[in-house]
Amino acid sequence: MKNSTGDIQKSWMIFAKIEVMNNPIVTHGNLDLLSFIKTIKYTNLKGCLIMDKLIECIPNFSEGKNQETIDGLVETAKSVQGVTLLDHSSDTNHNRSVFTLVGNEDGIQEVAFQLVKYASENIDMTKHEGGHPRMGATDVVPFVPIKNITAEECVEISKKVAKRVNDELNIPIFLYEDSASTPARRNLAKVRKGQFEGMPEKLLQDEWAPDYGERKIHPTAGVTAIGARMPLVAFNVNLDTDDVTIAKKIAKIVRGSSGGFKYCKGIGLMLEDRNIAQVSMNMVNYEGTPLYRTFETIKFEAKRYGVNIIGSEVIGLTPAKALVDVAEYYLQVEDFDYSKQVLENHLI
Repeated sequence: MKNSTGDIQKSWMIFAKIEVMNNPIVTHGNLDLLSFIKTIKYTNLKGCLIMDKLIECIPNFSEGKNQETIDGLVETAKSVQGVTLLDHSSDTNHNRSVFTLVGNEDGIQEVAFQLVKYASENIDMTKHEGGHPRMGATDVVPFVPIKNITAEECVEISKKVAKRVNDELNIPIFLYEDSASTPARRNLAKVRKGQFEGMPEKLLQDEWAPDYGERKIHPTAGVTAIGARMPLVAFNVNLDTDDVTIAKKIAKIVRGSSGGFKYCKGIGLMLEDRNIAQVSMNMVNYEGTPLYRTFETIKFEAKRYGVNIIGSEVIGLTPAKALVDVAEYYLQVEDFDYSKQVLENHLI
């Protein structure tokens, strides 16, 4: 990937939800970036010293409906010294929650373990239903280098957490992305194929023995993927149709695994509470495949079915540059230099 740790620091995480009404994309920031920069630069992030190594962790949990369980995850996230909970969001259609935390080495490892533990005790995968693919109560735990730390160090952190989770909770673990033990395991979609219901049989296959643990799933918590990666953007586009097959066909066109954009992973699913279809994507390299490129392709393909885009959203936190690239494209800004012309970059 192009994105270096330095780039991540410069474009650091600005919480934004994108609401797209036709064109162009309009962003609504929910975080004062200047205030957040001052927090990082001049004060501690809940027990983190200025020179500490900072790691981001974005665990995904297979619960988006039970508020009591979600509140318990929030309290667990807030209970660990050296870690700050930056954001959390839940989706009832996906039946999934995404948390974003940042902390020092010790804190981020401890909070990741405690969250997996809480999820394993309070989420029963045998009763889980939702639109998003999943294989465990804690589905995936990525670690992302933010400040004073390398991707290689995050790989080691992921392995330490993976071993502890298996040793103490008896949950089988797949290492994925930069931590993967085989090329096939870099891709989360391949790791998760079969989902919770298909995992008992999958783990018996020679090529899919867990990296940590026995070849049998935890009876209620399933299987978890843990690894290190660079930042991605979770980007969803909503369509004014209740025909989910259209969203699935469009997702197949844009995702890299079926010949679409190299750095796009996508599925089509139904938002039952709104009775609309959605193309749900992970943009694993937002510079290699910018958001506007997939957005425009989805808009073009949707028109073939007489369907329009009625909105889009970014889930969780996203690097600022991913959104600036969108603005630069739609505003047709000439000779724009992100590193020089964005005020906040000079304040970090």
